[in-house]
Amino acid sequence: MFGIMRKINREVRDRTVYMEIFGDNRVAYRVLTGKISQFGCDVSTYGIEAEDYSSGEIESIPDFSRNIEDAVDFAEMLISSRVSPKQLYNKALSYLCVSI
Repeated sequence: MFGIMRKINREVRDRTVYMEIFGDNRVAYRVLTGKISQFGCDVSTYGIEAEDYSSGEIESIPDFSRNIEDAVDFAEMLISSRVSPKQLYNKALSYLCVSI
């Protein structure tokens, strides 16, 4: 039997840069802060963004974590590993598998 599924649209609003570090591989790593609406209440969320200044490639995860310490720790791991923007999602999945 088929039923209707309701998709919850969670858009991050009021995004601002919390921290930005420029790596020696010409990639800028940013921790972003924003708000999402959940059950009628605004909740703070933290995202990750990587921008390669050589190629112009940008990748971001707007709602990576609700914990600032996890977002900053992940950004530090990206910097030390010299991760390019195209590897961001793979590294995030690996990080979340270990941290959860």
